[in-house]
Amino acid sequence: MNGDDVRAALGELRDTLGPHTGDGPAWAAPAGPLEWSCRETAVHLAHDLLGYAGQLAARPAAGYLPLDLTVRADAPPEDVLAVVAACGHLLATALDAAPPDLRAWHYGPCDPAGFAAMGVAELLLHTHDIALGLGLSWRPPAGLGAAVLARLFPDAPAGGSTAVLLWCTGRGELNGRPRRASWSWRAAVDGE
Repeated sequence: MNGDDVRAALGELRDTLGPHTGDGPAWAAPAGPLEWSCRETAVHLAHDLLGYAGQLAARPAAGYLPLDLTVRADAPPEDVLAVVAACGHLLATALDAAPPDLRAWHYGPCDPAGFAAMGVAELLLHTHDIALGLGLSWRPPAGLGAAVLARLFPDAPAGGSTAVLLWCTGRGELNGRPRRASWSWRAAVDGE
């Protein structure tokens, strides 16, 4: 996975949520199964994307940079989504510039493809969460979902990539398997 995949996932977010930023109060609703509001989820998403870009730029071997993102409390939803887009484009640009052998910490040494997969996963999953909170019917596209599963969930069960991705991340049931109460992905490169 790479910067183009992040840009594609950003396009999904923009096309899905962009037309629904005018109703500010709706963004106070819970984002799908999360305890965060739609707005808080979008801010969290921006924070993660910026954090991944920072990791790629700084290349720390152990731990996350002591970096936090603050979005002003009075920023309306359209501005919050602009912050998400800016952070996503920073990640995509960092990925474009990163050599394949670059390693930066994410619970072990992680390569650029791992950071790309995490960025895409964050974008797809939180777009889905926010869409649910806003009463929209949207699901992650199969192609991007399959790429995320291949990189971050190598032991994922068989099935349609969208349903499997949602199940792997505690967002639904799958073929009689109950919703997961806890989960984690593996972004670190095996054997390093």
